[in-house]
Amino acid sequence: STQEWMRTSLRTPGILIFGMVLAPCGWVLDLTATVAPNWRTLHNIPGIQSDAFLQQGIWDICRATSTDSREACGLGDTTYFSHEIIPVARGLMVASLVVTILGLIVAIPGVRCWKDSPNWTVAGLGGLLIFISGVFTIIPISWYAHFLTTIPSSSPLTDVRVGYCIVLGFIGGIFEILAGFVMFIGICRCCGGKNRGERRVEEVMEERYNQPKPQPRRFAGPSLDRARSSASSSVPYSKDSLDDDVSFPRAKSPPARSINTSVSSRPYDADL
Repeated sequence: STQEWMRTSLRTPGILIFGMVLAPCGWVLDLTATVAPNWRTLHNIPGIQSDAFLQQGIWDICRATSTDSREACGLGDTTYFSHEIIPVARGLMVASLVVTILGLIVAIPGVRCWKDSPNWTVAGLGGLLIFISGVFTIIPISWYAHFLTTIPSSSPLTDVRVGYCIVLGFIGGIFEILAGFVMFIGICRCCGGKNRGERRVEEVMEERYNQPKPQPRRFAGPSLDRARSSASSSVPYSKDSLDDDVSFPRAKSPPARSINTSVSSRPYDADL
């Protein structure tokens, strides 16, 4: 028989939050790795200053020095740019950026919780696109890093070092792969429904039925017991005990009015 499932909370599932946070972070890192001209650096080049080095990317080549923050970009190197890895890296990196944006656009309507349950099919499709974009990033980054010292250039390859774009590209690609994979596993229910934040209706109803009723809370109020008068009287409390039991001073009773008996009064018809 088909089991019924229910969400115990209206919060956005954790796997969707994880994917929607990690994917934009990976996209920013991939964008930096794509446009920055620092896939590798060439040091100790003969014929130029000892502290100068070349920064080679997939779009541009710049010359910089360790003592000056200014860079001279736009340098040409037909030998470097004509290598087969450069056009492939350009195409895959741009495709990765575009596919990541498409994945986020597709995933947002499925993740948004203005309904009781997310649209897992739409969110999973967006996660699949984000996963593919991460793969598009890892392929050129790994290929370039593997042939880092063998990619030809018009400058002598005496001291070749890894640029920061390779590091950022690896991190961004891994972020997107993790984000897309985690979002995609929401299409199928697994781990007892924990990936979706769901539980079986039978279990929820059974727990609610077997849950003991909470005992009413008792509040300790002020005691109203007072000492009874030893004298037998129909009044439950004596006047003396009431006066002694209070914790604040009582107002003094006004003095009795003196009656002027010197004034003689004559009886009237109404008095009779």
